[in-house]
Amino acid sequence: MLAKHVYRGKKRYISGGSDKDRVDYAMIEIAILIYDDAQQAAVLGMTDLLVAADRAARAMPGHDGSPVLVISHWASAGKEGELTRVHSSESCRTTPSICILPPALGGPRDDANPAVTRWLQERHADGAVLTSICSGAFVLGATGLFDSRTVTTHWTYEDRFRAQFPRARIDTDRIVIDDGDIITAGGVMAWTDLCLTIIQRFVGDAVMMEIAGSFLIDPPGREQSYYSGFRPHTGHKDDAISKAQDFLHETDGKIVEVATLAAKAGLEDRTFLRRFQKATGHTTTEYWQRLRVANAKTKLRETGLTADQVGWEVGYTDPSAFRKVFNRIVGLSPSDYRRRFSSGKGTTA
Repeated sequence: MLAKHVYRGKKRYISGGSDKDRVDYAMIEIAILIYDDAQQAAVLGMTDLLVAADRAARAMPGHDGSPVLVISHWASAGKEGELTRVHSSESCRTTPSICILPPALGGPRDDANPAVTRWLQERHADGAVLTSICSGAFVLGATGLFDSRTVTTHWTYEDRFRAQFPRARIDTDRIVIDDGDIITAGGVMAWTDLCLTIIQRFVGDAVMMEIAGSFLIDPPGREQSYYSGFRPHTGHKDDAISKAQDFLHETDGKIVEVATLAAKAGLEDRTFLRRFQKATGHTTTEYWQRLRVANAKTKLRETGLTADQVGWEVGYTDPSAFRKVFNRIVGLSPSDYRRRFSSGKGTTA
């Protein structure tokens, strides 16, 4: 059965059964924006996946066969660069209910197209859900809608994103963050995760699972932390904290006493702790834990050490503490991480 949602547009009904068993919904237009440098592979891949979801939804028992999802492409046209619908999977006169910004081939853009920004703001004001993938977050962020929001982008863009959108809360451990009217996804290929999230939320679990199975892709639930390394924030201007960061990296996060770190920075302990978190976005404990876990991930992939031996190598004397911290930060146990990502030299542990 299709999930029950209320949208703008003409309402239709699942046929069959009593009135109380019927689910009302409206045809949903999903607009994919083709802006400058938008990755065409993502545009076409999302189109294929979402069209398949529409066909699966139409084939659900009791459905009347009418369109559930209409997938359209929008691009700038004319002297003013206003966005117009240049492709549609079905005849459509609605206003988009969901707008997707694909990743850009050249990475994040510093200049926002005013016409695109204005169009997105207008769609959001109309009630549309706005979404982005990878560097598309920089295009969506130009709308000002990220202020005080928790969002994600590719983990390698974290420093640049913080500098450009200081009022946003960035979490690059996650692949998809669904914040209601704003959904962001990190990573060029995260369009698969975003589309499955959209299908699950707006069409239902049954259709989402059918599409995931047909395309052989994981259902929503993966995390960016499975794949990312630790790229600490270094774009700050606090030279004292930079000295402490350098020391932490030189020692692989094995010397972590606050007094030692504060001395390296030339600061009193309390002042050091406050400035360290402000500059890096992490407490000192979070910082050295992530540094150790990043080193552990490399050893799990590339060596034959057991998980306990890896924990010892990166600075943990208590194997259970290592496993707990690793699982919290990565989202997988050390053994599960090795099974997924080992280069072939590892052992089971």
